[in-house]
Amino acid sequence: MIDLYTWSTPNGRKVSIALEEFGLPYTVHAVNIGKDEQFEPEFLAISPNNKIPVIVDRDNNRSLMESGAILVYLADTFDRFWGKDRYLTLEWLMLQMASVGPMLGQTHHFLKFNPGKAPYAEKRYAAETKRLYGVLNKRLGETEYLAGSYSIADMATWPWIARYEWHGIDFPSYPHLLRWYKAIAARPAVQQGFDVPSTGAEIPLPAS
Repeated sequence: MIDLYTWSTPNGRKVSIALEEFGLPYTVHAVNIGKDEQFEPEFLAISPNNKIPVIVDRDNNRSLMESGAILVYLADTFDRFWGKDRYLTLEWLMLQMASVGPMLGQTHHFLKFNPGKAPYAEKRYAAETKRLYGVLNKRLGETEYLAGSYSIADMATWPWIARYEWHGIDFPSYPHLLRWYKAIAARPAVQQGFDVPSTGAEIPLPAS
């Protein structure tokens, strides 16, 4: 049994989607970051960086913070979703951790939540978001999934693209990425894991 401490963010959804894909039983503990619950002493004891998600694997007496580390742990522990090649999967997982997440996160901050306050930052992160969409689109024009077959790299990246409405991009201009996005959105485990903790959230789908 796994305890999942999470909230409905891209990083949180990575892990709830993964737990559904792995078919693992888990108990959800909502950590409402809008109410600063991530700073509570009980949570800081398992997440010193006060970030969600965190898992506690009671069977193995282990807790893990950082979504990328959690995905690697699950893939190693259950020997699944490593794609066609472990290092290729790690390569694209690291791209998500180092670039897609941080850069799109800044795009959310400046373009979605603070528009008009920092024109330079808005221009910089909007341009970097478009560049990363291009990188992913090119890769997905060469292969069905980021690491060849469906893997933890896809589980990590997809929830960030699921906020495409915040990114100021023309999604149909990236047809290979759009094809990949829709294919993953149709997976039952992704649909189940997207709304965790349960708030009635629905996966956004482009019209075309």
